[in-house]
Amino acid sequence: MSAMLRISSSVSVPIGEIEISGIRAQGAGGQNVNKVSSAVHLRFDIGASSLPDRYKEQLLALSDQRITKEGVVVIKSQQYRSLEKNREEALRRLQELIARVAATLARAKRKATRPTRGSQKRRLESKTRRGGIKALRARVAE
Repeated sequence: MSAMLRISSSVSVPIGEIEISGIRAQGAGGQNVNKVSSAVHLRFDIGASSLPDRYKEQLLALSDQRITKEGVVVIKSQQYRSLEKNREEALRRLQELIARVAATLARAKRKATRPTRGSQKRRLESKTRRGGIKALRARVAE
């Protein structure tokens, strides 16, 4: 069995579906930065993944700059000096992105209920009271 990226108790993504490549990090870092590929480029194709369809739809509907028009999540991690730590960080960010979608799916839809008689009565009384206060502001007839 291949390694899995766990999203929730019931959903996980095989690591084989995630393309990770080492790239050279940008910015300052001395001579080492020019020789060593320590940054990580992670690519995850939402459409071709084994995620449930509900997750795919929600991910594609997100207006996240990391998701391309083709439906590929691209995450670049160059925070750490080691390739392995950057790889873990990129996977963590992907996991966080998908888990955020899972959280929105887990929320129960609100069932519409009718207002109680008491709440309707209180609402109308407060409107009457407010109208009375505003009526006092009117010009007094002479």
